This record gives sequence, C-alpha cells and structure tokens, in this order.
Amino acid sequence: MSSTPDLAARLRALEDREAIRELDARYCRYLDERQWDRLGDCFTVDGAFDGLSRVEGRAAVRDFFAGLAGNGLTVLWHHVSNYEIALHGDTATVRSLLWQPCVINGVPQVSAGRYRDRVVRTDSGWLLKEKQVRFSYWGPLADGWDHHSFGFASAASAATPVDREV
Repeated sequence: MSSTPDLAARLRALEDREAIRELDARYCRYLDERQWDRLGDCFTVDGAFDGLSRVEGRAAVRDFFAGLAGNGLTVLWHHVSNYEIALHGDTATVRSLLWQPCVINGVPQVSAGRYRDRVVRTDSGWLLKEKQVRFSYWGPLADGWDHHSFGFASAASAATPVDREV
C-alpha cells in the first residue's frame, strides 16, 4: 500500500502533466485563433520559439507569429498528439507530434513534425521556456506529401533529422 507522501507525489505528477497538456492546448488555440498577446503569455518572459525561425523573448515570439499571419499564413489548425512528458521537479521536457493543415496565400497546405518543448513551473503555472518544432514535410496539399518534401521554404530550415529523433 502506498504511503500518503507517495500518493501526494503521484497526484502532483498527474496534475502537472495535465497542466502541461492544457498549456500546449492553449498555445495551439491562441495560435490558430490569432490571439497574439495570449499566445505570448504561454511563454516565460525570456522564452523562445525555435522553428521557422528562432526568436527569443515573449514579445518577440508574439510579434513573430503575428508577422507570419501578416505575410500570407492566414489559417492554421494545430493537431498535437502522442505526448511524452518527463517531469524534473519544476521543469519538464515534452515531446509530441504535430499535424498542421493551413492556408498560405490562398493555397491549402499540410505539414507534420515533432515538437520538443522545455517548460517550467512559475508562480502563475507552467509556461514554455522553449518550444521547438522540426518539420517532416510541408507543402501544398494538391502536391501531396512525403518525408522531407518542403514547398514552404522556411519550413526546410526546421527539418527533422533524417536518421535520429528530435
């Protein structure tokens, strides 16, 4: 039978994992709904996004994504799954899979990749210290898709490694 401290630790781990999943769900929703300030609030003040570009700082992350929307990336739908959450006290590493249909300059696109995030517990809950995405493919839906096929040029700069995990 588990002791009370063991149960408390297990309960806290479950609550932490759920809070981290909810943080990621908010990140995706705010990005898809173009809520730039709320998206920025998912990051620590010095948090970073590493994907289509590397930007550091909450304001820079917010401005980067708002800029993508202003440059033809008009619609996004983030579908994230297969969460692996490794807790390390007040920090955690999160790995997940991304499938993302979107529209760029009126052209339906599809992409897929892998996230690797570092999150930290703060006084206001779990926040992203770094969100990294590496894409397996990204291109016009009409052209089909294949591993390491990139019709969206900046996605190639964040390609998944060929022979190893992110």
